[in-house]
Amino acid sequence: MAAVAAPAGPLRARFERDGFAVIEGFAPDAECDALRAHAEALVAAFESGDVRSIFTTDEQSRRTDAYFLGSGEAIRFFFESLAFGPDGELRVPRERSINKIGHALHDLDPLFERFSRHARVARLVAELGVVEPLLLQSMYIFKQPHIGGEVGCHQDATFLHTDPPGVLGLWFALEDATTDNGCLWAVPGGHRAGLGSLFVRNADDTTTTRDLGGAAWDEARLVPLPVKKGAVIALHGMVPHMSKQNESDRSRHAYTLHVVPAASAYPDTNWLRRVTPPRGF
Repeated sequence: MAAVAAPAGPLRARFERDGFAVIEGFAPDAECDALRAHAEALVAAFESGDVRSIFTTDEQSRRTDAYFLGSGEAIRFFFESLAFGPDGELRVPRERSINKIGHALHDLDPLFERFSRHARVARLVAELGVVEPLLLQSMYIFKQPHIGGEVGCHQDATFLHTDPPGVLGLWFALEDATTDNGCLWAVPGGHRAGLGSLFVRNADDTTTTRDLGGAAWDEARLVPLPVKKGAVIALHGMVPHMSKQNESDRSRHAYTLHVVPAASAYPDTNWLRRVTPPRGF
């Protein structure tokens, strides 16, 4: 029997209308606290050596490197660009300098795997209409106080593309996210404007951003999505969204998952490549 999507309900209707949906109180506080403590322990154990990999959505074609491109099946650490001074040395303690951990926590770390594959997450993905979902990518994002960099307005499908398009992002707030410490902003209905660009990995492992001429969104239409700790924001792969620099003295930890339908083709022009096929719930 062919797999079918769950019947559409109010949550899916909001998601399809706006391109995003906010669900407060999704994850228990204790689980949020456990993920935060574990991420901080991973950073404490990280031996950086000569690693200075920085990843931003503003400079993808110039900021990619082998460390980043090989992270699809690894747990790797990426620094905040503002963490370094003009001399190339860290301006802040190392534990306050990491931008994110990516991109296979959901497969390689037992605690993050349990959280990612929890039944409540599977139910949410089904309710949003994804058939036979596969967990493709995960990131732990710190949004450090004062130096947590802006993430420019972008579409997730620019960086993770399938045919037909079907990327779903899940953004879990592990701390309160406010307009002061860098909450998400999104363009309601912006997912219907098409895809503006495509970030591709070439055969020689260089990367290129292709302008597709679509999705000329009006950033004046961005609305803030402040949420409490434990909330999840579901993001359509085409919806334009961003977050501003965290200029406050409070961090804004979050954990993200990207899910794709098993039936969608995953072209090898994606920057994130896997030898081991992604798994579902």
